[in-house]
Amino acid sequence: MSAAPMPEFLRLLNEYQPLLRRAARLYCPDADDRQDLYQEIVLQLWRAWPRYAARADIKVSTWLYRVALNVAISDLRRRTRMPDPAYFGAATLPDLPTPTPDGPDADDLAQLYRAIERLSQVEKAFVLLYLEERTYEEMADILGITQNNVRVKMHRVQDKLRQLLPLVA
Repeated sequence: MSAAPMPEFLRLLNEYQPLLRRAARLYCPDADDRQDLYQEIVLQLWRAWPRYAARADIKVSTWLYRVALNVAISDLRRRTRMPDPAYFGAATLPDLPTPTPDGPDADDLAQLYRAIERLSQVEKAFVLLYLEERTYEEMADILGITQNNVRVKMHRVQDKLRQLLPLVA
């Protein structure tokens, strides 16, 4: 692998690190697993970088989302096939951001994350893209579906979260 694209790759990695960490966060409630997943996402991005750098027709954020979500979903499938027995005995409440005076409090965030954990892999991808304030057009491009399909699925995910939130309180 040539060292020439490394500065650009590192710049993008630094710029989009919060996005990649949020993707890992949605798919891994355990901090250690989350860090492992983040590292696997970065590794797969690095491996795919030469193919992406040679193309000009895909936005970098779209490419990053696709790789991150594919790696996260693959990791989740692997973990659910062979679950860690310790996982079921440990508290699964993830690390939460520090509450801010004008934002949601820690209890609200905890409830939201517990509800998100109950969503399917695909539903979590919609939540991540929504929280990243992606347009329906961007979501459709990233997920490989039509904008109409994105609208329908987003509505269903939002309805499901509304139903789940009272259950996790």
